[in-house]
Amino acid sequence: MDENPPLVVVVDFGAQYAQLIARRVREANVYSEIVPYQITAAELAERAPAGIILSGGPKSVNVEGAPLVDHAIFDLGVPILGICYGAQLCAHQLGGEVDRSGRGEYGRTDIAVQSADGLLMGMSDGQDVWMSHFDAIVAPPAGATVIASSPEAPVAAFEDPVRAVYGVQFHPEVAHTPNGQRVIENFLYKACGLPPSWTMPNVIERSVEQIRTQVGDRRAICGLSGGVDSAVAAALVHKAIGPQLTCVFVDTGLMRLDEGEQVVETFQRNQGIELVHMRVADRFFAGLKGVIDPEAKRKVIGELFIRVFEEAASGLEDAEFLVQGTLYPDVIESGTPDAAKIKSHHNVGGLPEDMEFSLVEPLRALFKDEVRTVGSELGLPDEIVWRQPFPGPGLGVRIIGEVTPEKVATLQLADAIVRDEIAKADLEREIWQGFAVLPDIRSVGVMGDERTYGHPIIIRAVTSDDAMTADWARLPHDLLERMSSRIINEVTGVNRVAYDITSKPPGTIEWE
Repeated sequence: MDENPPLVVVVDFGAQYAQLIARRVREANVYSEIVPYQITAAELAERAPAGIILSGGPKSVNVEGAPLVDHAIFDLGVPILGICYGAQLCAHQLGGEVDRSGRGEYGRTDIAVQSADGLLMGMSDGQDVWMSHFDAIVAPPAGATVIASSPEAPVAAFEDPVRAVYGVQFHPEVAHTPNGQRVIENFLYKACGLPPSWTMPNVIERSVEQIRTQVGDRRAICGLSGGVDSAVAAALVHKAIGPQLTCVFVDTGLMRLDEGEQVVETFQRNQGIELVHMRVADRFFAGLKGVIDPEAKRKVIGELFIRVFEEAASGLEDAEFLVQGTLYPDVIESGTPDAAKIKSHHNVGGLPEDMEFSLVEPLRALFKDEVRTVGSELGLPDEIVWRQPFPGPGLGVRIIGEVTPEKVATLQLADAIVRDEIAKADLEREIWQGFAVLPDIRSVGVMGDERTYGHPIIIRAVTSDDAMTADWARLPHDLLERMSSRIINEVTGVNRVAYDITSKPPGTIEWE
């Protein structure tokens, strides 16, 4: 099998949909990655992409300081698709014209299709698409043909098959463009000549080969948290190197209620993987004493994880590798040349510089839903594959302020109620994450005709496909009422419950 699958690069100009474009490419069974618009043609050529997609963006190509792409990229001989700003940029840099057409177009728009033989193959005249622009392409790039128009966009789509440059003013990546996926697939399959060969069985086969090459006959340990990411990573590495893998479950004291015992039961007895159980809650609470800043918490937790792994590995001969369930969103959010830092993930930005291990990260290129598919392909049980995502730092980033054993105990009980009620309502597959947060405040209440001054609990529930974006879940009011009533009655010291209705963006899914 080829070492690397054919790559389609999504060049990000600050679009809110850049990640969605990459996902749509992957849904067409073609591998994609996101890169910043500052990338040079030489840097891009080193990656040998089979296709390039220029994303949308918030700027106008006509304003001073507007982001441009290295002009030499157009001379690489690689097919290019521009979307919204990306299409305008192609026109602007290749001899076309972009101007204000009078009015912008936002939301559902009807386009007239002049040619349905190439990029728009399979689309009939009078197509609904999703627009979001004020500027418009009034003249296509030199040599390109107009293949669609709209009332306010004379060039709603263009193509130049000879030069392999294509552009659409609308957003084919969003669900509001009914035939948008077909446009993306036309570009991938016809313009780029790519087969739909990037599948999860192929990903598994390729990963197994890469792991065996990297590890050789030496040993690896896996930091097992009980979540889906580390579980799938462990199963994948175990498939590659078998008994050379030892899993280490670090019981930090920051897990969900009774989760430590569940992890040990599942992996030690049911999966046949060697497991070392490290009970080190006291060390984590000591390290977090007095720590309030969220980034500082993640750094403390990340370093303690590594130190415990190093201790566990000291008794294992040739344990030179550390397996982690790092995902593509972790890498993006932790800050890379491709993205600004949103928060450090303990297994990316929180790792100590003097770490003694070489990392094995077989899921680093995958989104969460792809990881679940890999897990199912590997035969992991549904209770692991469909377990709600849980942050590596655990409840430490769901407790605002200093983390103490008492606060963890309070939050564990409240969180268990939230998850129990979601399960009873049969919403586990619809909710991406549902959990409780303990803020660093107190509020006045009345219980039993007496004044109380207790903790509030915040319920957070979101829907999402990949955690890059998320919408707050519209939970039924009677479900919220049951959660609130149980938490206040069953969790000592809590006298108020609130529900977080913030989407991502502007918020993150976790509070810290």
